Amino acid sequence: VQLQASGGGLVQAGDSVRLSCQVSGTTLDYTAIGWFRQAPGKEREGISAISSSGGRIKYADSVKGRFTISRDSAKNTVFLQMGSLKPEDTAVYYCAARRGRIWSRSHCQRGDLYNSWGQGTLVTVSS
Repeated sequence: VQLQASGGGLVQAGDSVRLSCQVSGTTLDYTAIGWFRQAPGKEREGISAISSSGGRIKYADSVKGRFTISRDSAKNTVFLQMGSLKPEDTAVYYCAARRGRIWSRSHCQRGDLYNSWGQGTLVTVSS
């Protein structure tokens, strides 16, 4: 399984950005996808996840109401629409994959549940 994250860049506070995670080597209907981020000097944080069915979605409290996860199964791509960005959202954003249909709310928080990781895309939010 390979994942390619893209869409990051330099934006201003209040702006919106859409990240993409192109998945290969598996199909989304058998794969849960999570988005994580790591800010400089901080631990990795789970921010959102979507189940293999697409019907289960979780968000971290820090992004709830501002970020939206979605997917295009035909393109095998998962998106993270990020809105009302804040300087504290500055981080490298990673997508990760876990094959299988098991799902729990922990998929949003626990990176150790995932088997494959993308290379990350940097989002910098200026004030």
